[in-house]
Amino acid sequence: MADAALYGHGSSGSAQRLSARSSMDTSRGAPVPTYYGRPQLKPAPFNKVIVGTYIFLAGLSGAAALLAAVADRERGFAAKRAARRGRYLSLLTMTIGPVLLIYDLHTPKRFYNMLRIAKGTSPMSIGTWNLMAFSAFAGASATAQFMSDRAPAFRWLNPVARACQVPAAIAGAGLSTYTASLLSATSTPSWAAAPEALAVRFGASSIAAAGAALSLGERSEAMRNRLETIAGAALAVEAVATAAAAKTHRDRDIASMPSSPSRALERAGTIGVGLALPLGLYALSRLAGGNKRVSTTASLAVLAGSLLLRISTLAVGAETAKNPNVSLRFTQPRITN
Repeated sequence: MADAALYGHGSSGSAQRLSARSSMDTSRGAPVPTYYGRPQLKPAPFNKVIVGTYIFLAGLSGAAALLAAVADRERGFAAKRAARRGRYLSLLTMTIGPVLLIYDLHTPKRFYNMLRIAKGTSPMSIGTWNLMAFSAFAGASATAQFMSDRAPAFRWLNPVARACQVPAAIAGAGLSTYTASLLSATSTPSWAAAPEALAVRFGASSIAAAGAALSLGERSEAMRNRLETIAGAALAVEAVATAAAAKTHRDRDIASMPSSPSRALERAGTIGVGLALPLGLYALSRLAGGNKRVSTTASLAVLAGSLLLRISTLAVGAETAKNPNVSLRFTQPRITN
């Protein structure tokens, strides 16, 4: 019975008796340390801000490459500037991203070791090689675009940039969501409880961030409105997925303490700054006839909220992993009528 309760297969009454037993377990009048009431899971050891920033940049870059390809295909010359910025924006993953990742891994050798194998059943391996494919095609597309922009003699490279952006967009779509699969494949309760909702949240947030980022430098009012519409629609999808994830956490009874700093960051940063504020500002901008200052503020809020989504997700996950009551409840078999 003790082992069953420890590994999450006993009843809640058994868990309460074991918790009470830990305070009575003594030897020669002195308390004896036991494993009851201690965390069963080890929280992820990485730096939440650094890794959260890397995940944010990866999603932003991948979604930017995707939007650049779609805009170039659907709008042609009218979307030329947006497509160009999207190609350049995709360079964030291969420039700043590896620096952050290697810094958290403490040595470049660990990053190199991830490239030594290719395993189709490993989210880490799939994500690593997806990142390498994206970096290769996005880098080629951005380089060709840069050379074409700088020297008339290299204008012939513009078709190369457009050709390379297609596989970059395909890999970018995976890059914007693969980290959600990576997190949900662990035993961390808040990540593993709602894998589909987490993937939708990350993917929609990446699309919203890319649309917002591309709109900031857009001169054409029509194109800026389209990009802001894409960002707003993606935010609406993210809001629905956020509500679905919260319901799953409540149903599984694995929500961490509502007053914890990580939950406060999630509510104020992810939901407040990242969802409610930009959606309201985008609506206000349209009612005001396309006020650029209001829409710019909304786009900046989208970018901040997308970053805070990743950081707060990692923080909440670590909190649920350290809480033995949450982790034990998560492993209990679900009883359905």
